[in-house]
Amino acid sequence: MSSSPIGVFDSGIGGLSVLNALRAELPRERFVYFADTAHAPYGERGDAFVAQRSLAVAAGLAERHAIKALVVACNTATAAAIHLLRSAYPVLPLVGVEPALKPAVALSTTKRIAVLATRGTLDSAKFRTLHAALAGQASFSLVPCDGLAGAIESSDAEKIAALCARYLDAAGRFGIEPGQADTLVLGCTHYPFVADELRRHAGPSVRFIDTGAPVAQQTRRLLAANSSLATEGAGEVRLETSGAPEVLAAAAARWLTAPVHPSAAMA
Repeated sequence: MSSSPIGVFDSGIGGLSVLNALRAELPRERFVYFADTAHAPYGERGDAFVAQRSLAVAAGLAERHAIKALVVACNTATAAAIHLLRSAYPVLPLVGVEPALKPAVALSTTKRIAVLATRGTLDSAKFRTLHAALAGQASFSLVPCDGLAGAIESSDAEKIAALCARYLDAAGRFGIEPGQADTLVLGCTHYPFVADELRRHAGPSVRFIDTGAPVAQQTRRLLAANSSLATEGAGEVRLETSGAPEVLAAAAARWLTAPVHPSAAMA
């Protein structure tokens, strides 16, 4: 099992931000990344559709690659389907993502926190439970960012700039003074790729928090508990997609912080 790959999937390219963190934390591991681009973005689909696609993608990764763990690198898919995936694969180590509200509460001084996420994530029962549990500890400005993940998928710079400006304005005032949000939660794995654009509007003093590093650390813990950590090898990545391979290849060339191993393939 230690030489088997770890499966990672997202509705598109957003999960590459999580893959970067996984590769940094687990440099000897093999990864298979699946971008369900033909059905992206999940954040603007219904729960039933997202659950069906998540189960189908997981089944494909398990059957084709005998994966030893699965990382659901999508907030919307985690909210809609992680419980179904755990039922379907009770032995397989599974790691999901969720907006990092708890770390934000711990770090914030003003106790005002802005959360950017897809509408599907913010409307999910899983998120509402998390938010309710922390509501007494901080004030949260929740902003559904319709269209932003899609604009990132298509590398539409003009639309990205316009949407970032609109949603940061909707989030309220940013800064370190009382009444201002000093922490911004990036509640979709696509959003770290436009952090520079978001920073233009939030300002230099605001903390940005995403979920890549905690997900990678949890993946390491689960593999260690299973005695299935890779002990040798230089690591490699295989890229697969339900959409156009050239789109994922271009995104990987642009966004992955380490080059893809030459043996990587598109399917």
